[in-house]
Amino acid sequence: MDSDCICNFKKCRKRLSTFAWVTSCSHIFCDEDGTREFNKSYTCPACETSLSGKFDIIRIDLQPTEQYKSMVLAGQKPEIIMEVCSRAMSFWTYQSHQEKTYQEYVATKAKERIVQLEQYYEQLITRTATELNSYKSQLTATRKELESLKKKYSESSEKLMEKSRQYQKLQLLGKSWRVSRRNIVRAPKN
Repeated sequence: MDSDCICNFKKCRKRLSTFAWVTSCSHIFCDEDGTREFNKSYTCPACETSLSGKFDIIRIDLQPTEQYKSMVLAGQKPEIIMEVCSRAMSFWTYQSHQEKTYQEYVATKAKERIVQLEQYYEQLITRTATELNSYKSQLTATRKELESLKKKYSESSEKLMEKSRQYQKLQLLGKSWRVSRRNIVRAPKN
């Protein structure tokens, strides 16, 4: 896990690197969210704890100067220094635990979403496969119908050609009959 704290404001969650707001209820907020929220009220935006004490909310520099580091606890008894360090480590541990819990929650939600998406896409694939099989069946039936129509067309075409040939023969017979009848009618009688 990175060593940077993350803003505890639900809609922000950015990594903190410069100034931040720390609360006595062990939450930390970026400078923008902390300034905005604590100007509205002295209530923790993460847990809604009332922060009415003088040191319940403080603005800290996350990149303190070397001089500040040298002077911040100078002159304090070792017991106080250790107590301050212990509380700071507890704060850090709490933040690490909260981040771990949050990331586990996000991972769980992501896994649930993956399962939902897998189910959805499996259903979609099944439905698509069913539709595809239906279209294949329709295509097969249409091809069979097309072949049947082609066969009927071919048979009808052959019958038409046969009828045309018969008609032409009849026309020739009729023509030759008319010619022979004319010749009979024109022929002199003896």
